[in-house]
Amino acid sequence: MNLKRTKLMLLGIILLTIVCAIIVWPKGPNLNLKPVGIDYHEQLKIHEGLDLEGGSHLVYEADVSKVPSKERTNALDSAKEVIDRRVNGLGVSEPLVQSNQTGGTYRIIVELPGITDVSQANDVIGQTAKLEFWEPNPTPTPPAEGATPNPLSEFKPTNLSGADLKTAAVGFNQQTGEPEVNLTFNAEGTKKFGEITTRSVGKQVPIVLDGVPVSSPTIQEAITGGNAQITGGFSADEAKQLVVQLKAGALPVPLKLAEQRTIGPTLGKDSVQKSLAAGLIGLILVAGFMIFYYRLPGVLAVGALLVYTLIMVALFKLIPVTLTLAGIAGFILSIGIAVDANILIFERMKEELRSGRPINSAVEVGFSRAFTSIRDSNVASLLMSLVLYTFGSGTIRGFAVVLALGVAVSFFSAITVTRTFVRLTARTRLGKHLTWWGLRKDEVSDAA
Repeated sequence: MNLKRTKLMLLGIILLTIVCAIIVWPKGPNLNLKPVGIDYHEQLKIHEGLDLEGGSHLVYEADVSKVPSKERTNALDSAKEVIDRRVNGLGVSEPLVQSNQTGGTYRIIVELPGITDVSQANDVIGQTAKLEFWEPNPTPTPPAEGATPNPLSEFKPTNLSGADLKTAAVGFNQQTGEPEVNLTFNAEGTKKFGEITTRSVGKQVPIVLDGVPVSSPTIQEAITGGNAQITGGFSADEAKQLVVQLKAGALPVPLKLAEQRTIGPTLGKDSVQKSLAAGLIGLILVAGFMIFYYRLPGVLAVGALLVYTLIMVALFKLIPVTLTLAGIAGFILSIGIAVDANILIFERMKEELRSGRPINSAVEVGFSRAFTSIRDSNVASLLMSLVLYTFGSGTIRGFAVVLALGVAVSFFSAITVTRTFVRLTARTRLGKHLTWWGLRKDEVSDAA
């Protein structure tokens, strides 16, 4: 690579480092892209998980005894969907809601970072889902001046509820092949739905779950047979999601609080301090080894490692990543992966220098020959992270996300940042001395 392009790469790295440093700084600015037409606004801070911030861990056991065996998994997913909506309504930062099925036991695990009033959360979470069908209101009440518009202000609830819905399933239109949602009502629901649709031809009939509209289909004709189809250009995933929401009201699943644990913030702070201390000690030991053994390249690797750390922490804030103890472990492990890539590069460079190659040539050949090994090892690590994320849950997923980010950023750090530093240094007067590249004196004489 020519000198001009290398200097441009260095300038880009410096700019990237400055941006990341501003984001990482504790009082850095929030990111608001709405003024430029992008719907993104994020408070730039580290989101801590339950084990760091403290909070509540709740385990609900679902009573599925009255649900057909084939529908129990779907019923659990529906209950999870409702709880997820309610938890987000509590304003909890980075909550975790996941379902768990072991043998004949169906459970939903809820983690609420920062929430200490468990009784209030339990009162909201433990309610049975309420599915309602609304219809146009002939005399809607106008909203108060300055009030937030209510999407249901022009509608009123009916006596048709989730208890009247027999089944909801994903289907496909026979003419267009597009996904649709098929509804079947029981005898009482058929009568109620027929009356509502007769009054509402050409108008919308919102379907409301826990006070939130999940769909607002327009009635094309009176439906008196008890079967209806909701269409509207759904994707398969969107149709499936709507079915889950409808079943949340159609299949009531009573929940019983089986386990409750409160984690104090003191434990979280203590864990953070110990983790940071372990990470700092590890970073110092790694930096000391790199400088002692590889000399000048070791110094450059430490500089690249600092850039890597800034990028990682900036990504934690931007994405954002919910940081747990497992995530911190993944971050520390990814530092070792980043250093390992540099070691492969420097050993290849030393081999080329021992064979008598000029420094500039040894740098290029060393990076070229190390690239395949670095690429293969990183791909293997990414595949491992994918497996952990796919089949793991909770903290295991957090570990996988942080590890995958670390592997990707370490690849960029080794191939771009370290290479740029080494290329420019090799052109300096200091870089012409082979002993500064980790060679012993007898190796230098042989290379010369």
